[in-house]
Amino acid sequence: MKKQLLLSLLAASVSAACQVHAETWPEPVGPSQSDFGGVGLMQTPTARMAKEGEFSVNFRDNDQYRYYSASLQLFPWLETTVRYTDVRTRRYSAVEGFSGNQSYKDKAFDVKLRLWQESYWLPEVAVGSRDLGGTGLFDSEYLVASKAWGPFDFSLGIGWGYLGNSGTLKNPFCSYSDSYCSRSGGGETGTINGSQMFHGPAALFGGVEYQTPWQPLRLKLEYEGNDYQDDFAGRLEQRSKVNVGAIYRITDWADINASYERGNTFMFGFTLRTNFNDLHQSHIDSQKPAYNPQPQGDLLQPTVVANQLTDLKYNAGLNGPHIQTKGSTLYVSGEQTKYRDTREGVDRANRIIMNNLPAGIDTIDVTESRFNMPQVSTRTNVASLHNELTGYPLGHEQPLQQTREDPVDPGTTEQGFFIRKDRLNYSLSPVLNQSVGGPESFYMYQVGVMANADYWLTDHLLVGGSLFGNIANNYDKFNYNGAPADSTLPRVRTHIRDYVENNVYVNDLQANYMHALGNGFYGQVYGGYLETMYGGVGGEVLYRPIDSNWAFGVDANYVKQRDWDNMMQFTDYKAPTGNLTAYWRPWFMQDVLVKASVGQYLAKDKGVTLDVSKRFDSGVMVGFYATKTNVSAEQYGEGTFTKGFYISVPMDLFTVTPTRGRAQVNWVPLTRDGGQMLGRKYQLYDLTSDRDARFN
Repeated sequence: MKKQLLLSLLAASVSAACQVHAETWPEPVGPSQSDFGGVGLMQTPTARMAKEGEFSVNFRDNDQYRYYSASLQLFPWLETTVRYTDVRTRRYSAVEGFSGNQSYKDKAFDVKLRLWQESYWLPEVAVGSRDLGGTGLFDSEYLVASKAWGPFDFSLGIGWGYLGNSGTLKNPFCSYSDSYCSRSGGGETGTINGSQMFHGPAALFGGVEYQTPWQPLRLKLEYEGNDYQDDFAGRLEQRSKVNVGAIYRITDWADINASYERGNTFMFGFTLRTNFNDLHQSHIDSQKPAYNPQPQGDLLQPTVVANQLTDLKYNAGLNGPHIQTKGSTLYVSGEQTKYRDTREGVDRANRIIMNNLPAGIDTIDVTESRFNMPQVSTRTNVASLHNELTGYPLGHEQPLQQTREDPVDPGTTEQGFFIRKDRLNYSLSPVLNQSVGGPESFYMYQVGVMANADYWLTDHLLVGGSLFGNIANNYDKFNYNGAPADSTLPRVRTHIRDYVENNVYVNDLQANYMHALGNGFYGQVYGGYLETMYGGVGGEVLYRPIDSNWAFGVDANYVKQRDWDNMMQFTDYKAPTGNLTAYWRPWFMQDVLVKASVGQYLAKDKGVTLDVSKRFDSGVMVGFYATKTNVSAEQYGEGTFTKGFYISVPMDLFTVTPTRGRAQVNWVPLTRDGGQMLGRKYQLYDLTSDRDARFN
């Protein structure tokens, strides 16, 4: 019945495609996602890559599996995919009191690397791996080529592991070593079993994707190399190695899919997509000041300066603005709280000052600060700025004489006016804590609200904290307290479930002393309840030259574990922890940040953390990290080392007015106790982002 239904749908689609004239779309329809996530046909990948920055959320469903995946085109040549597979034919645990009737969930991570692009004669070629570092249920490697011919896109590849289970082709690496002729079962969860890659039986796979004259509709046909005889869901009957399917693009951000696979299985699903490079939001904002010069006299006029200070605060976004003069330089300073692109704030500030410029001023110096720490001074030549604002004669354009420099304290000035910065700041924000893929329930959540308050006792001493209140959660399903039976490490993070079961608690309460030390150095010391699980004291020093590709920092802390039964008290566990961290933006990939930290972690293990993040044009940042310490895989337990992913999103993509706030979503496949850092509330590298002209 399902087969007849699918064939009827395909026939109707082809019939409609023959009768409907081709539509005009603003851009060609890009590659489509496979059942597993990542660009491909259905069960098999192709060599195609999505547009850089494309982020896809995918769902596929059949009688044996549900696939939930998210795929990101991190670079033009690198595709990454994370996936949860719901195995509908198996229970999560044989102990019903532990996981109930929940089906088995498998976590996986895939990568695909383009080797070269398609040319007139040569196909596009890519190599990839599925289930890299997962449980190994679907682990496979492949080499695949794709070549377009008119509306047809042909692909042909060779697969190992899950993609090559049928063994229709002798493994070409067997001629190098007999060890490549066999493949052991899946490795330990969370490990990258490189010794088994490209081992075992191999098989050819391939297919074609056809773009019908009706542009929203594409048809797919593939031949796969898997025989499903050793499938985790059970030995599955395969009546045919040929799969057929169709994909319909509802809009530029959504596809629906239907396919008939193995000659007996109906698969359906959908894909939702966006592009992190193209995201933008129109904002309701005050108009940029027009250039209408009305010079002041030799001295600042209080009534005029009062209006300028108001405009600096509300139009240019400089909180706590100051205006001072010394010699032929006018100094403007304040904390940029409105514009993520600080150049916009500087441009507005310069216009505000130029419209009522005192006589004898030839330089405007705008200094931006954060947390009362000066970041950068933008020095602009008045004559050059005047020519820029009035316009150059055609053919006589000149660059604006403007430089970014280390902040300079003007010292004793001749005149000065300011609007005092508010010392008290408070806010109320929603909080969503969530866990995906747990044994008790696939999705566990906690919805709450966080009340935050900060008060500046002096210009450098900040005291503040946050109070969390629970609104709703399903944590009553917890049957497991997180104690790892396969690890000998102190439980520095696996008590997380004990903490979050508190309905109201002080999340953090601390004092911070922050100061710009000069010559590119910044420092802070802090003490109190530093995060949900730990309190103590610590300090950090950062060296970050202005507009440099690199920076260095060191932090040292002495902390005690907070008692989850009474979070204002502490347990007996205490530890010194800290890291030496290097930050580097490679000259060949200026939108990438590489962080390498070496030090001691909360469980007193020592090691290295590597964190690599990519910033897209919209300001969205996507990163991954991994930590390897001197703890053996056996001591660490399941997962063997700490790893995770995160997405940091600028809030001005969702607000109708400009703002500098960010929100971060973290995904950690498995929380263990090794390689765990202290969750410091303030990190100097983040607080000094204005010292990099490229990113904010």
